[in-house]
Amino acid sequence: MNSIKSFSDHTQCGRLEVHLVGGFSDDRQLSQKLTHQLLSEFDRQEDDIHLVTLCVTELNDREENENHFPVIYGIAVNIKTSEIYRASFQDRGPEEELRAARALTGGPMISIYDAETEQLRIGPYSWMPFPHVDFWLQQDDKQILENLSTSPLAEPPHFVEHIRSTLMFLKKYPSPANTLFPGNKALLYKKNEDGLWEKISSPRS
Repeated sequence: MNSIKSFSDHTQCGRLEVHLVGGFSDDRQLSQKLTHQLLSEFDRQEDDIHLVTLCVTELNDREENENHFPVIYGIAVNIKTSEIYRASFQDRGPEEELRAARALTGGPMISIYDAETEQLRIGPYSWMPFPHVDFWLQQDDKQILENLSTSPLAEPPHFVEHIRSTLMFLKKYPSPANTLFPGNKALLYKKNEDGLWEKISSPRS
């Protein structure tokens, strides 16, 4: 909220709008819990917030052979027109394995995009060696799905391949601080004229 409001300090009109999309009627009811937490947090805010889109849990659920799946897996926003539409992403941005490794080792969700500088700022991260990484790399797809996914039946086709590549990355870099972040500096990326992410030099410490 503070990040968004910081770009609207001089704005006298307009309103804060929220669009919540995602989750489904999963067996463990994780989506329901997360939705409740999000709505409760927005309700606690002092600002006047307008809920414009709510496509979550049972509203984003479809049933097939008695199994539940999300209707929408991802969205994109056209920031010039405010249009929101369904989307899937072949390119998941720079340092995908590094970011996935941080998540798989228990790192909390964070935003890596700095809207003020229009840069991605990745790290520096640290994690403990992933337990039994060789064991997990030897398991078949079914075992990986059942044990390393919160919703095994609803994962997209690339999930297992993504987990395997992340495990390989964790095996190669059990302690990333010195090897992946020289001088303990963040990795910075900025879009070039062609709209592609390009690595730039890290700031001086």
